[in-house]
Amino acid sequence: MHAVAADVVGADVALPHARAPQPAAGADGSPSGRHGDLTDALAAARAGDESGFVTLYRDLQPRLLRYATALVGNDAEDVTAETWLQIARDLPRFTGDVDGFRGWASAICRNRAMDVARSRSRRPVTPTDIDVLAERAGPDDAAGSALEAMSTREAIALISELPQDQAEAVLLRTVVGLDAPSVAMVLGKRPGAVRVAAHRGLRRLARMLDDGQSPRCLDDGRVSRG
Repeated sequence: MHAVAADVVGADVALPHARAPQPAAGADGSPSGRHGDLTDALAAARAGDESGFVTLYRDLQPRLLRYATALVGNDAEDVTAETWLQIARDLPRFTGDVDGFRGWASAICRNRAMDVARSRSRRPVTPTDIDVLAERAGPDDAAGSALEAMSTREAIALISELPQDQAEAVLLRTVVGLDAPSVAMVLGKRPGAVRVAAHRGLRRLARMLDDGQSPRCLDDGRVSRG
């Protein structure tokens, strides 16, 4: 499986950069059909099936890439590649459902990103390629429209100005698409604290928009931090 992961990550499998894939509707119009496919793919991948692993990769990689880009900028692709290699190595020992898998994978990605951030802490970093981050607000967030009201680059730039706990809660909830318990597992917090942080972060984003605050973007697409 480790070799399969290296091949899949190296091939880049033509993943979209503009928007995270939306779950396909089942017969009743619900996303249950897609979730069922992923459940089967997870079971197959755990048993060593390559096609199951590719299905999981296609579903989650765009979201992890957006999350990692917000955390470490240009090093995001390296971070996610290392993440998938670790996933492939440890997947046979993973126990849980699809939501649990997404949370587990996000935690690995975050740990890898934090390692990168610590290794370069003495030099300034300006995240680039922000366009890979999706304008995707959670439907249950009271202030979710804050993210939909601005461009991707501006949205992520504003998120980066939130306190760290709020910024990560918003990213994991709205970009990766995790539920509160999964975000809590990734961040080592209680689900209630995650809900509060995400809600406060989204409300703060809405206030920033109401005040007309807009980050300054450079000509090459980078977001100015100063």
